[in-house]
Amino acid sequence: MIGVLGAFFKCPPAPYETAFLLHDDLTRRGLRDATTITLVTPMPKPIPISDDVSRAIMALLDERGIHSSHATWTERLDPGAKVAHLRDGRALPFDLFLAVPVHVAPRVVVESGLTEDDGWIAVDKATLATKWPDVYAVGDVASAPVPRAGVVAEGEASTVADVLIHRLGGGPAPAPFAGEIMCYVEMGDDTIGRVNVNFLSGPAPVAVYRPPSLAGTEEKRQFAATRRARWFGIGNG
Repeated sequence: MIGVLGAFFKCPPAPYETAFLLHDDLTRRGLRDATTITLVTPMPKPIPISDDVSRAIMALLDERGIHSSHATWTERLDPGAKVAHLRDGRALPFDLFLAVPVHVAPRVVVESGLTEDDGWIAVDKATLATKWPDVYAVGDVASAPVPRAGVVAEGEASTVADVLIHRLGGGPAPAPFAGEIMCYVEMGDDTIGRVNVNFLSGPAPVAVYRPPSLAGTEEKRQFAATRRARWFGIGNG
């Protein structure tokens, strides 16, 4: 059983990737027919802003015989009996429970006094500025209307850099944060799909899904290599 325990978590595709990877691993080991895989999440659908992308992901779950229950909250676990009790009254047995924990801002951030009553730092969605002078917040502590994923934080940081350069050097005002993200989705069969989402540039968020392929696998490898080099100074080797 794969359980998403809160509405905020860092990587929206992660629970589905876990299910796909488990399916592939168990199939290769000849154990899939003796195993059930169930995903429980409070999200109403895989990609809440897109019916088309959600249907595509649901079709992949169905194709692999992976059970899913959306808009469903896990209330508590009974590890002794190996039962997950759901808010709707159901009780689901499990042998292994893989949890996406409830995500909250780190204690040091909360204790700093920067957060609001909802536990997050309020920001201007265009500039990521907080109500505190010369303080900006990016990533998984900010309450910008986008997922709390690493690729989002990268885009937010770029926006803050542009804002600071403008403040210090003048010139044209920087473009507002577009809320553009790209998420790769591992299928477990050596192929990778991709979801591109633009949250803030138009009147409503837009998502585009690219089906899994071997080309997607190579693309993700290159993507990861450039981030390792850019963020950590680690070469492609």
